[in-house]
Amino acid sequence: MKNIKGLLLSLEFYMGRALQNTMINLGIQTSVDEALYQLGLDIEELEELEADAGLGNGGLGRLAACFLDSMATLGMAGYGYGIRYEYGIFAQKIINGEQQEEPDDWLRYGNPWETARPEYMLPVNFYGHVIDTPEGKKWVNTQVVFALPYDNPIPGYNNNVVNTLRLWSAKSPVDFNLKFFNDGDYIQAVLDRNLAENISRVLYPNDNFFEGKELRLKQEYFMVAATLQDIFRRFKSAKFGTREPIRTDFELFPDKVAIQLNDTHPSLAIPELMRLLLDVEGLPWEKAWNITVKSCAYTNHTVLPEALERWPVSTFGSILPRHLEIIYHINFLHLQDIQKKWPGDMDRMRRMSLVEEDGDKRINMAYLSIVGSHVVNGVQGLLRDDPEKFQNKTNGITPRRWLLLCNPALSDLICDKIGEEWTVHLDQLQKLKQWAKDGNFQRAVMKVKQENKLRIAQYLESEYGVKINPASMFDVHVKRIHEYKRQLLNIMHVITLYNRIKKNPAAKVTARTVIIGGKAAPGYHTAKKIIKLINMVGNVVNNDPIVGDKLKVIFLENYRVTLAEKIIPATDLSEQISTAGTEASGTGNMKFQLNGALTIGTLDGANVEMAEEMGMENIFIFGMNVEEVEALQKKGYNAYDYYNSNPELKQVVDQIQNGFFSPGNPDEFRDLADILLKYDRFFLLADYEAYIKKQEEVNAVYQNQSKWLEMAIHNIATSGKFSSDRSIIDTEEISGG
Repeated sequence: MKNIKGLLLSLEFYMGRALQNTMINLGIQTSVDEALYQLGLDIEELEELEADAGLGNGGLGRLAACFLDSMATLGMAGYGYGIRYEYGIFAQKIINGEQQEEPDDWLRYGNPWETARPEYMLPVNFYGHVIDTPEGKKWVNTQVVFALPYDNPIPGYNNNVVNTLRLWSAKSPVDFNLKFFNDGDYIQAVLDRNLAENISRVLYPNDNFFEGKELRLKQEYFMVAATLQDIFRRFKSAKFGTREPIRTDFELFPDKVAIQLNDTHPSLAIPELMRLLLDVEGLPWEKAWNITVKSCAYTNHTVLPEALERWPVSTFGSILPRHLEIIYHINFLHLQDIQKKWPGDMDRMRRMSLVEEDGDKRINMAYLSIVGSHVVNGVQGLLRDDPEKFQNKTNGITPRRWLLLCNPALSDLICDKIGEEWTVHLDQLQKLKQWAKDGNFQRAVMKVKQENKLRIAQYLESEYGVKINPASMFDVHVKRIHEYKRQLLNIMHVITLYNRIKKNPAAKVTARTVIIGGKAAPGYHTAKKIIKLINMVGNVVNNDPIVGDKLKVIFLENYRVTLAEKIIPATDLSEQISTAGTEASGTGNMKFQLNGALTIGTLDGANVEMAEEMGMENIFIFGMNVEEVEALQKKGYNAYDYYNSNPELKQVVDQIQNGFFSPGNPDEFRDLADILLKYDRFFLLADYEAYIKKQEEVNAVYQNQSKWLEMAIHNIATSGKFSSDRSIIDTEEISGG
């Protein structure tokens, strides 16, 4: 092993299914398809039997999966490290319009892709206390849990490279608790083993919301501690071009090991790496800190304050007493630096301290990640007083899964025009621009889209019993349900369209099928209410004979990677309507662009860069930008100003408030109306009018299919920047190598 190199630490890997992706990357899909056909079997039926590996909540976990694919395709030595959750993201059932959660028992029939590696099982310590010894600090009287690794292959595309995703499973130590044996309570001793193994039992189902539970902190440390021991073992046994293993020359460590922290969940890697270098390897603080900072890089995923991890010092100190000491010393030196830069600025010291002193003492994990990393990649909203350190690197998606696999007809059409190199050089799609106005190419693109829409229309009719007009515009909004992503604004547009049709049934309208999908965190009351409202509006709209096939509303149950692969190729209009300044990036928007859907969105997240790439004339941008949102916040936002001045908006809010869509329970959605009028942090009413006007523009363009297709081809042709291959190359350049 010459180079350990890229190590992606993530608590989430949202891999989806592996069979078709593996066949495509190995170049054997056609042969396998043909062989099964000869045996009288259907490959698609076989593919449907595979469970989604849903070990992630959404964008963060899916980005990690794309990065693994890209590292393998680029031939980079890159490993993923995470947790082998027994239960992934919950399965969502919609019963009477409401979300119900069911456990995702994805390992019920085993996982044929993984290989257990008991020979690399490692101990992980919790609790205990710290003592001073002549050799330095020692963490003693700990509780031990073992980490058993399972390796999953990550094949590169057509290059005979296979990297590894190593997932850790928690195992109890072999020796039972002797106290219970002595008391004769054998049963209790056996049951207690389960407590240790709960660490890898279930994925926390929160997305963009921090939930501080002891088990979550244990999961984070469990993954980090096992991973770093594994990295040290690899490092010490590697020869790096010499005959003998180098064993203890840690000066080389940052040149050979690049640790990427995917959000703050693996940020304990920083104090754990320090602990290993200080307490186990005996390095002095300055040398250990230098190695740690040079080895770690951090990707930030959010600017929402409620999503930032802040661990209570009391919890942290109980579970990880040595790490708390190390973090306190990191903070002491960090505050000394601040004092040198800004002498006497006590307010700045308080604000920038890793330990928050207001109320309960808490450790701010985002600050720890920034201070302990040599480079920070992430959202534009980060503090940027150090341009060397803060470098925004645009996220990306793998073109193999998100075009080659999920949209083979469009892939074939592109290959006919420009060859096959775009699968690994996505910027080659630029060549398609020359045919944007070509009638024949437009018709070919339209034919592909229409076939995809027919397939989805049949699927939706069989699943939901709603007959879809395949000639209607497929208007799709799929992502986690969250107030800042504004699914509620979308359904307000649907209610507006419904009211207009009812008011003037003879008027000519652009037919629409509005498809919304996504999961709400189980404890997120408002998000669950939004799901119920979408379903109740759908009940009214879909069963109104006056509306007919002019408007339909579908809520997709149990949205996941496999469903995304079906729905994205059939989409005409992609909804990316988060409040400006709230979405870190988004990658769903890129998948829709790559598959020739047009975007209606705000200037938020990666929409900004998408608009730059394709030109404002090929995207439907509406609403306030970040500066305007901040100005409105400063001035003071009064929703009633908008409510009272727009009769259509007033009617929509009143219908939600007064039970028009819930006649059995008139107060069902009163709290949603209250949020809109009194407590709305995401300014839905302020952007409503601009959104409705932009949707009218969308309708007009859709009527002119030649113009629509020209824009769609421009979208496909300018999606080259948004390949995760390019993200990885950029990240490698800033990570030193």
